[in-house]
Amino acid sequence: MTAPRPSTDPTPEHGPAAREVERPAPRQGRLERAIAGQVRGLRQAHGLTLADLSERSGISVPMLSKIENASISCSLTTLDRLADTFDIPVTSLFRGADAQREAVYTEAGSGARIVQRGTRVGHDYTLLGALRGAHKRMEAHLVTLTEASEEFPLFQHPGTELLYMLEGEMVYAHGDASYTMRPGDALQLDGEGVHGPRELIVLPIRFLSVVAYGEVGGGAS
Repeated sequence: MTAPRPSTDPTPEHGPAAREVERPAPRQGRLERAIAGQVRGLRQAHGLTLADLSERSGISVPMLSKIENASISCSLTTLDRLADTFDIPVTSLFRGADAQREAVYTEAGSGARIVQRGTRVGHDYTLLGALRGAHKRMEAHLVTLTEASEEFPLFQHPGTELLYMLEGEMVYAHGDASYTMRPGDALQLDGEGVHGPRELIVLPIRFLSVVAYGEVGGGAS
């Protein structure tokens, strides 16, 4: 009678739980890609090689390689091992898989020009992009002021606005308060308060205006 041959399985995964079959991932699997990105990022953040992670988690190097390349669908047992190794909740491994996230890219010089009060005297508003959703809305404008005027347009809108000064110098009013803005200065304000340039000191003036709304729309400033 021939003696039983010893196991030649090179992986450290043995036992009933470890023998769960890992299935090839469906092509372009969003869940698998999310897990792959999380595992790779966590491993690199901890300064681990695949071999290091294999030793700590008890998951073979070939299996880890497949996970990080999104070419396999992990069992719950494998996910639990990985989460335990990194000391994180299992749900952290699914980040980024819930839905496609919107992004807006605007190439330099291609933003839409918005006509506002003051446009005729050299106040230029360029829309850099807007994100809209069920519970969010955001608009970003590059504002360029090249000429002074006797009257400055004032604005009032829902939401919160961030101004970031890029060039020039101006006095910006919000309600009864005034702020001298120079390059690198930032001002966050409640859009419901009347606001706008009060005095243009050094021209040209350029600043970034980002307005975050709730469900109610509004205009740029």
